[in-house]
Amino acid sequence: MTKADPHQGPTAGLTPHLTIPSRGAAAAIDFYIIAFGAEVVDRKTAQDGERLIHAHLRINGASLMLNDEFPEYTGQSDIRPAGVTLHLQVTDPDAWWTRAMLGGAEPVMDMADQFWGGRYGQLRDPFGHTWSIGGPQAGDAKATD
Repeated sequence: MTKADPHQGPTAGLTPHLTIPSRGAAAAIDFYIIAFGAEVVDRKTAQDGERLIHAHLRINGASLMLNDEFPEYTGQSDIRPAGVTLHLQVTDPDAWWTRAMLGGAEPVMDMADQFWGGRYGQLRDPFGHTWSIGGPQAGDAKATD
């Protein structure tokens, strides 16, 4: 049995793994670096030399994996994300929101103070994935980055 590659990705817990449509994985990584301060842990190109077959990022202390779509293996093409929201809990939700908007995200639910006492909003990244960003309202320091 071979040892696990420390760069392959998480070996426990639950990790989102996104398939990025239209050969957009490289651009998605660039967006996640700008918008969410992502760090690239690992990145592997497929045998075709163009598409990414695997990427492991770290965002806000958590792992995110992604790849380009491979319809020749899945039988599906032009995959559109649906039914999933990736949540970021941070200490300064407005700063994270602003970075994402400047990076090309579109608002789904504007960032605002919410009835439960937190600050929260939802956005769609340029690749169709929905993200929520939450944190404390101004003057409340209960959340962590």
